[in-house]
Amino acid sequence: MEIAAVVLVVFLVAVAAVTFFVLKRALKMAVRAAIVALILLIAVVGGVSLWWFGASSSGSDKQPATIKKSR
Repeated sequence: MEIAAVVLVVFLVAVAAVTFFVLKRALKMAVRAAIVALILLIAVVGGVSLWWFGASSSGSDKQPATIKKSR
């Protein structure tokens, strides 16, 4: 999961950079910076959540419990 977190952050940083340069002529600097900041915030929150919840999955490596049928 750590790889997925890093890939998500890198991808969204690239999206933020492309968005910044695409909106260069269309919007003023403050609006552009706000949009890029929002994308980067989503990247950081998504990356941290993937890292956090992905690291806690070590308990799933155990085999499932054997269930005996009653009949």
